[in-house]
Amino acid sequence: MNNVLVRRLAQLVPMLFFISLVSFLLVKLAPGDPVQAYITPRMNPEDIERIRHSLGLDKPMFMQYLLWLKNVLQGDLGYSLIYHRPVLTMIAERIPATLGLMGASLVLAMVLAIPLGLVAGAFKHRWLDHFLNMFAYIGISVPIFWFGILLITVFSVQLNWLPSMGMRTIGMEDSWLDVVRHGILPCIALSFYNLSNYVRYIRSNTITQLSADYVQTQLAYGATRRSILFRHVLKNVLLPVITLFGISFGELVVGAYVTESVFSWPGMGLLGIQSITSLDYPLIMAMIMLSSLMLIVGNLLADMLYRVADPRIKALR
Repeated sequence: MNNVLVRRLAQLVPMLFFISLVSFLLVKLAPGDPVQAYITPRMNPEDIERIRHSLGLDKPMFMQYLLWLKNVLQGDLGYSLIYHRPVLTMIAERIPATLGLMGASLVLAMVLAIPLGLVAGAFKHRWLDHFLNMFAYIGISVPIFWFGILLITVFSVQLNWLPSMGMRTIGMEDSWLDVVRHGILPCIALSFYNLSNYVRYIRSNTITQLSADYVQTQLAYGATRRSILFRHVLKNVLLPVITLFGISFGELVVGAYVTESVFSWPGMGLLGIQSITSLDYPLIMAMIMLSSLMLIVGNLLADMLYRVADPRIKALR
């Protein structure tokens, strides 16, 4: 397993290099000019060029990429063109909020999906199965931003139960319960889509496992369907879900961008949207590389967990 981990980590470097090269070219070729944020109506052209030179935007694109890559390899992600702060500092301030929201949504989706998917598969073609299927189809079809706005309208505007935006209430910055209250709605919105996917995936695998020979053997020995479902079928059903977990880990990064924008959650997603609208090149590149790294690490983690959960895979080299 250690050899497999070393090989996968070795593949990580060229993959990130290719992503950085393509992303840098796309960002630079995008329309717009970040220098416009510094220009005033009466500014001289010489001053404009002086600003462009100070930001390093007057160099050829290839030289700009090499300079950016050199700084990144030294642990310097650059300096924000708009916020005038180190990019690494800004990310360090925002990433705990995003990781907390993503972690909570993953746990919520998995905890709810496992029993719901098992029950739907065990009661195939019955009213409970039809109801859960309808729920799953709605979750897959509804856009995250629309569902988030719906949650705000119902639970914040009409019922006034939960806050609609932000992470903390003014004057309650030290209260973790206040953070939890603010995180309930974005967590539900972010986990809704993955919950629907998990339910359908677990249901399909449950139906397949219930028709397997070992289930009929257990029934012949007098085992109850409930014990078979939760002691034997559950173990086999969760193996493919581990792979789905790794894939959804990357999808959550994109979902967090939209969800944090809707709820004004002060995390990486909201910062990423702001960097794109202001053409903050160093911040955009840092966000792209971090999102790509999280996606790759999620798939690597799923691969490793799969090997731990299924000893037969350990023998494969």
